[in-house]
Amino acid sequence: MNAVVIAIAMMFILSLARVSVVLTLVISAIVGGLVAGLSLKDTVEAFNAGLGDGAEVALAYAVLGAFALALSKSGLPDLLAHKLIGLLGGEATHSKARKVKYLLLFILLISAIFSQNLIPVHIAFIPVLVPPLLKVMNHLKLDRRAAACVLTLGLVATYIFLPVGFGAIFLEQILMGNINKIGAAYNLHVDRWMMPMGMAIPVLGMVIGTLVAVFISYRKPREYVDRQVKTVQNIDLDKPLRAVNVDELKADAIELENEAKQAPKIATKTILMALLAIVLTLVSQLYSGSMILGGLVGFAVLSASGIFKWQDADDVFVQGMRMMALVGFIMISAAGFASVMTHTGDINSLVNGVVHIIGDNKALAAFLMLFIGLFVTIGIGSSFSSVPVLAVIYVPLCVQFGFSPLATVALIGTAAALGDAGSPASDSTLGPTAGLGVDGQHDHIWDTVVPTFIHFNIPLLIFGWIAAMTL
Repeated sequence: MNAVVIAIAMMFILSLARVSVVLTLVISAIVGGLVAGLSLKDTVEAFNAGLGDGAEVALAYAVLGAFALALSKSGLPDLLAHKLIGLLGGEATHSKARKVKYLLLFILLISAIFSQNLIPVHIAFIPVLVPPLLKVMNHLKLDRRAAACVLTLGLVATYIFLPVGFGAIFLEQILMGNINKIGAAYNLHVDRWMMPMGMAIPVLGMVIGTLVAVFISYRKPREYVDRQVKTVQNIDLDKPLRAVNVDELKADAIELENEAKQAPKIATKTILMALLAIVLTLVSQLYSGSMILGGLVGFAVLSASGIFKWQDADDVFVQGMRMMALVGFIMISAAGFASVMTHTGDINSLVNGVVHIIGDNKALAAFLMLFIGLFVTIGIGSSFSSVPVLAVIYVPLCVQFGFSPLATVALIGTAAALGDAGSPASDSTLGPTAGLGVDGQHDHIWDTVVPTFIHFNIPLLIFGWIAAMTL
């Protein structure tokens, strides 16, 4: 039995049983290594060797978390929440509430898109922006699973389609770089313009999946209980949903009306300094290529501007890093898991074993390459890390089966993106949970992972296959 298959199956079982994601990754990696014939010592060494690959990403998230929390001190997220509450009003009609609901989802989508390209803070904005909006969502009876799908669309579809910010890293440095590096031996070359062109059809599938989630799957009202939450709070993925108290909902509705009348007072200087920090963060990240440096520059500007007291800077920085600590540990563990899977050698045998089944059936080849990409990426939890693993085998296969360069981009890019949405260890699912689950009413697996898996991976499989066969 293939060790990669067993390890990922183990990860699914433990995740659905609500075992800690970090512990799940460690156990699954050890099981996979032992099944592949590695000794316990070799398995642990392989796991430890991979930890460093996730350390830089984890540190980047921690620094960006500190920057995002410092930015929240300017009051901009609270001001946004106030504007939405004001739009809703105390005696909102059904039609008006529906408009505010879709406006809120649109704001979440735009924020997620900007976090990948314009303001490269990635998922660090979610624990800052979303918690102040939870009362609005509760009052609208908005199903948070729809919000999770909208956030994930903005996080994933953006970097696999737009070659700016994180998209430039994924499309040009990783995807194009690996295809051209390996394709040089097979006379295959792809250009920059092919990257968004090849991924356009798969992204269309994700958009359709999101529309299904918002307007069909999760359109019905869902009851939540208003709870006092803080912007920075440990995420309790196992806390059950308690029964709804109607009296509490009525009281909180009155509280929402009162809050709408009390606009946050933010000085013009504070807003200008916050905007300056955002611009300098973007410029620093684009110039240096380092998210860590960009986050530090933004934090320094906010700290020096007097938005919060100088003696509180250390506390703000530590709290911001703590906000993203869970995500960081999971990304580090996921890198260790990926290292063990690579050391087993069973990723190659998994793919090569499928080749014998394919024969000369091009349509079946495209489908199986996408399906295996889903299986590999959902275990690793990162499409960025999956491209180098998949490209080594997929580039020769694409040449062998006669796929065009555009189709090759679509196949490998989609195969890597499959599983990013829908993986328990992916930052694209961890991010939405970090904001939507601060009050214990949004489960990581059942309210983020499962909905995004259904509404994104199935459309990506279908539209990725269409792209491979038509481009």
